[in-house]
Amino acid sequence: MERFVNHELDILVATTVIEVGVDVPNASIMMIENPERFGLAQLHQLRGRVGRDQEQGHCFLVLSDSQPPNRRLRALTTSHDGFKLAELDLSLRGPGAVYGTAQHGALDLRLAPIGDTRLIMLARRAAEQFIERKEDLLHYKHLAEAVNRLRTVTNLN
Repeated sequence: MERFVNHELDILVATTVIEVGVDVPNASIMMIENPERFGLAQLHQLRGRVGRDQEQGHCFLVLSDSQPPNRRLRALTTSHDGFKLAELDLSLRGPGAVYGTAQHGALDLRLAPIGDTRLIMLARRAAEQFIERKEDLLHYKHLAEAVNRLRTVTNLN
């Protein structure tokens, strides 16, 4: 990396670790292989590593097959708003597992859309009221069973 920064090398081949904290102003071209394997937020961050100086930056996405780019990847060409891209990615790929390792796909809990902040606020208030009333969870058999089942997977805080 140091040799690339010092212009001793003109090409740098790297993993996505390059995303974190790299600022090489003269870097102007990036090629990302198999971009369909990455989240939009990560791709957005990666492409932000080029074109930081006077030179125009170019980021080329090389798909793993000859299919046209999907909606997710096309969104990269029309938006430079990282928050909007992350929201789109969440809605298209899904949030993944809360209690596992899947980083995309259906949420492993049954709940309202994760973007429904009003409902989340109401649920939080209801939970706080439940705690304040010092109710016994055992009075709600199905809820108690679900909590016990989830405790075997993770520690609920």
